[in-house]
Amino acid sequence: MKTNLIYKGDCTSVMLKEIEKNSIDLIFADPPYNLSGKGMEWKGNKTGGDWFKVNEAWDTMSAPEYMKFTRQWIAASLQVLKDGGSIYIACSYHNIAEVMIVLKQLDFKINNVITWQKTNAMPNMTRRMFTHSTEFVVWAVKGKKWIFNNDELKAINPEKQIDGSLKAMRDVWSLPLVQGKERIRGKDNRAAHPTQKPEELLKRIIVASSNKGDVVLDPFLGSGTTTHVAKKLGRRWIGIEKEGKYIEVAKKRMGV
Repeated sequence: MKTNLIYKGDCTSVMLKEIEKNSIDLIFADPPYNLSGKGMEWKGNKTGGDWFKVNEAWDTMSAPEYMKFTRQWIAASLQVLKDGGSIYIACSYHNIAEVMIVLKQLDFKINNVITWQKTNAMPNMTRRMFTHSTEFVVWAVKGKKWIFNNDELKAINPEKQIDGSLKAMRDVWSLPLVQGKERIRGKDNRAAHPTQKPEELLKRIIVASSNKGDVVLDPFLGSGTTTHVAKKLGRRWIGIEKEGKYIEVAKKRMGV
């Protein structure tokens, strides 16, 4: 099977037609959260620059459509994952229910729900609810003999024991939203992708649940963070993305 390439198309179709069954060691998926709607923006924000709410056509579905979509792509992921393979799914309160239900229906074993605590969370513009400062990453596995590189995670864990010794990584990760040089921007200086994930988030996931030479798949590649980090860590990689403008960003980032 070819690796180190980016497919253009619907991820479910590509996985079923192009990816060999039982061939993938690790999947990281950052699917649409289905939270788009009325556009909101805050220009002149002093803490992180101009801010724009995600408002994309690919992120807008009815509740039944979204449940069907979620089941289809997770079922395709199950087909391509090896026995013992892991899938990590990024989500928020908007879509975690659908993700968890489908994983259980398809007989995945859910090992953790990692909480990503955003140290620079977006502002509370409505002031009618608590400020949203977390997202989640659901880690589930196919079968029983999954990879978990505990010692390697300890080595990269910024938290230490009181005596300075290494500490096992917990399931709450305090990380900033992507900013500064890491944020990929277009010619208009706006973010090239509205939901670019931090490289540190992917580093922890890839180190935890794969080994060098393993194949890492991202079915919603976006700006290419997963494949970028997988390449740096010595993994083979496959990306799938349906939006041409994001494929160009990812290809430039990957040098392909």
